[in-house]
Amino acid sequence: MTSTAEAHPATGASRRGTAVLDGPWVRFAVRRGGQLVVSMWVLVTASFLMIHLIPGDPVRSALGPTAPASLVAARRESLGLDDPLLVQYVHFLGGLFTGDLGESLTSRLPVSQVIAQRLPATLQLALLAFLVALALAVPLGVLMGVLTRGGRRRGGELAFSTTSVVLGAIPEFLLGVGLVYLFGVQWGWLPVAGRGGPESYVLPVLSLALGPAAALARIMRVEMVSVLQADFLRTARAKRLPRRRIYLRDALPNALTATITLGGLLLTALVAGTVLVENVFAWPGLGSTIASSILLKDYPVVQGIVLVYGAGVLLVNLTVDVVLALLDPRSAIRES
Repeated sequence: MTSTAEAHPATGASRRGTAVLDGPWVRFAVRRGGQLVVSMWVLVTASFLMIHLIPGDPVRSALGPTAPASLVAARRESLGLDDPLLVQYVHFLGGLFTGDLGESLTSRLPVSQVIAQRLPATLQLALLAFLVALALAVPLGVLMGVLTRGGRRRGGELAFSTTSVVLGAIPEFLLGVGLVYLFGVQWGWLPVAGRGGPESYVLPVLSLALGPAAALARIMRVEMVSVLQADFLRTARAKRLPRRRIYLRDALPNALTATITLGGLLLTALVAGTVLVENVFAWPGLGSTIASSILLKDYPVVQGIVLVYGAGVLLVNLTVDVVLALLDPRSAIRES
């Protein structure tokens, strides 16, 4: 007897296509893609309105009170600030799609060029700090989880928790000042300013990485202790499997979910933390550029850097969601 799908192959193919389009991964992608588009629109609109919500004339503020009125008027006209707000908004959106972020009020350079020159230094600093934080936090958290499981070594657990809380509470710039005093001024081992050889990365990277590493290690220890108490690991220990396999192949992947989530949030915090750390170490990145641009009232540059920082945060959050969905597909299904 011929089945319905065989009798109507077009109908069967249509149903399979509908099932694929209605799958949890497609709904997950549509939902996260929609959230990203809406968030980017809010970010772009807020950065556009930033200049217009600042009291006073940004061009006059940037050029100074002694600048001739004719020069101020010419600069306003060249920047399109005399056009209606809606027209400026449309031009601003069009410029974003073509890579035109405007022109610096002080240097007269394109904002995109300023960002392209400074962005690599900030990315290097943030990514190195993130990798160092992970390299310190994961092994330390796993080790402390194994040593303190089941209420063992209360003294070691208390010392670890206290130290990690204190390190996590110290602001990055204050930690940077302390490291500069010890390793640069007091002992003279490392350079304290500028971006040069590999040794110039040590202090700014440590300033950014130590606090997040302490927080991640604390979370990793808690997750490791919880996983080690699970039934499947009790069964593995009862079978007398090698400890390395139990801890690294069975326990570690299950303990990494919360750490990856927090790690993504800390990466966005690291990018934001570069603003202060770059100013402490005179690092030629976006952080020091946005600080000097605020002082000079160079609002187009500030606007462009805010866009870059905001877009970076949104993309990191999206990446974390995708990685978590790949590690735990059930989360994507539940959210869909």
